[in-house]
Amino acid sequence: MCRALLVLCVARDPDRLRALRRATAGAEWELTKGATSTEEALRQLEERSPHVLVVEGDLGDLVAAARSARPGLRVISVGPLPAADAEVRVLDEIRGAVRTTPSPGGPVRGPAP
Repeated sequence: MCRALLVLCVARDPDRLRALRRATAGAEWELTKGATSTEEALRQLEERSPHVLVVEGDLGDLVAAARSARPGLRVISVGPLPAADAEVRVLDEIRGAVRTTPSPGGPVRGPAP
């Protein structure tokens, strides 16, 4: 059983979040419902354990908290964000940035016999 790449989108307001989710959606990965606050994003990080965080806006505080909670998390920002792993200038570039994220895959193995 393989686990799909899971992506969490975060923007400051619902309209921007919808646009960000539309631009991020891809057949190769799954999106969480997304968040418009640091608190909601951190809750989804804990509950869903996404592999990629796509942020738009000045969310440096979120990135620091997210990396503390999930050190292997890959962060993609729309616009400059010093703590991001990748930066895109326009929404149309997000899917390409997510595609370069390593797959979380591999079979799930039970305990050794």
